[in-house]
Order: sequence, then C-alpha cells, then structure tokens
Amino acid sequence: MADMTYVSTWSGFVYAAFVIDTYSRRIVGWRTSTSMTSALVLDAIEHAIWTRQRDGISDLTGLVQHHDRGSQYTSIAYTERLAAAGIDASVGRVGDSYDNAVAETINGLYKTELIKPRGPWRTIDQVEVATLEWVDWFNHRRINSYCADMPPAEYEALYYSQHRTQKVTEFSNP
Repeated sequence: MADMTYVSTWSGFVYAAFVIDTYSRRIVGWRTSTSMTSALVLDAIEHAIWTRQRDGISDLTGLVQHHDRGSQYTSIAYTERLAAAGIDASVGRVGDSYDNAVAETINGLYKTELIKPRGPWRTIDQVEVATLEWVDWFNHRRINSYCADMPPAEYEALYYSQHRTQKVTEFSNP
C-alpha cells in the first residue's frame, strides 16, 4: 500500500511518500522531496523493491500495490515500473480514504509521533533525517497491537521463519 503526506517547513513543503506492507505494517520504502511528482513515488517504490530483494524476496510476481488515485501513482512511469517488477496496481475509489486506510494510518502516526511534537521544521534535510530515524523506530521498536504486540519487522520475520518453503534437493545415484 502506498500514500504520501506533506510537512510544512520554513522553506516550503516537504512531501513524504511511504510504501507499507499491509500484512506486517512494516514501512518497506519511503522518500522525501520538495516536489510532489511521480519521481518521488518512483523512488519510494524502488526503495521498497530494494528492501524486499535485500530480505531475499526477489520474485514480486502476484504482489498487489494499492494506492489512491493521485496523479503520481497513476502516471505511466509508475505503472510501468510496477509492471516491470511483476507488481499489480490496485487503485481506490475516488474520495474514499477507507480504501487506503492502512496508509492513511501510517501518515497519521507519522504526523502525530514525529512531525507535530518535533516541529517547527526548518529544511528538507531536517525532515529527511528525522523521517529515517522514525521509520527505523517504527519498524524495529514500536509495538503494534495488530502485530501481536510486536514491532512490524519482528512480526514479519516471525511469519517468514514459519512459512519459508524449503528447497528440495534431488540426489542422483552415480
């Protein structure tokens, strides 16, 4: 699931795009920018793809990436990148935030737990560093009731440890 939000700074707006795994609630990709363009969301999805590859998940075929109807997410470049990675795009209904509830929740937590308490923000660099720290904290230390009171990364790791398919090795007799 993907969405973006904005942060007001002394030098203008900063936009933060997040890609979230809806099973574990882990933020697998994110980026910040001073412009709300398709390049921002492309960078976030590239980060998510890289994260999954780093985690040993190279085949993303059948994965569904849901987002709202923002022009950045419906751009040709974005939809082509999803298709190239084997990811199916899913688009919500116009004006229905419930279709994107998990992403909207992440945006709300981001603003409630980081942006509002630590503002005012001066620059994009300040927001970017703080976002990096918050995402790490959110994924690895913040407990989540949806995740059986575990942090998202721990919940996801537990799932994979229980569900990884073991490769079968064939032995041939000489």
